[in-house]
Amino acid sequence: MKKITLALIFLTTSLFSDYFAADSSPSQPKVINPTTSLNANLIFSNPINSNFVLPNLTILEIGIAGYQKLVEIDELNKDKPLSIIDFSLPSTHKRLWIIDIASGEILHHGYVSHGRNSGDLMAKSFSNVNSSYMSSLGFYKTGETYQGKHGYSLRLDGLEIGINDKARERAIVIHGADYANEDFIKTTGRLGRSLGCPALPTSEANQVIDLIKDKSLLFIFGNDDQYLLKSPILNA
Repeated sequence: MKKITLALIFLTTSLFSDYFAADSSPSQPKVINPTTSLNANLIFSNPINSNFVLPNLTILEIGIAGYQKLVEIDELNKDKPLSIIDFSLPSTHKRLWIIDIASGEILHHGYVSHGRNSGDLMAKSFSNVNSSYMSSLGFYKTGETYQGKHGYSLRLDGLEIGINDKARERAIVIHGADYANEDFIKTTGRLGRSLGCPALPTSEANQVIDLIKDKSLLFIFGNDDQYLLKSPILNA
């Protein structure tokens, strides 16, 4: 079992090494072996998705792998979509995808802010610590909605111990914010930053929250090799 786990870690990190070593523009994520996963192939072959910039395939496949594991232990609502945030992209790019699991259709593609202490244009540092004001990586289950200081908001439960399991304690939630609007990029050259929450444009937040609330899966990826090595879900 130990050998199998180590092999999976090696395979995962090798895929990401290939991706980040490639000469790819942030606006055109590098596609690697687009037929290696049936579910991922659905997304890449769905004609409706031709209107979107597609997520990086390797990141997508890891998100799907986590989804499949968590569905097996009844952590998730199977009727809900899969959400992927790619914090390896700068905040000037749309880096949130919401994907219908059954059809592979991209239901939403939009902007999302990272935590202020994670970085400026790029999110480079991540934390699970209270008051760090950083984003946390990994797999989350969406919870209940509520009305807070940012209006209609969605609670998140981190599913990975030591990586994001303090999310609810840290009040890491999905909410709308003016600093996550595209107009902010025109004046500052980047989106504004949150206190660690994945903040969305105000015009899109309510619709996105209603789409993914109540036990859907959110996967947040970033440039952090330690996450790939330590993830309890990816290395289970």
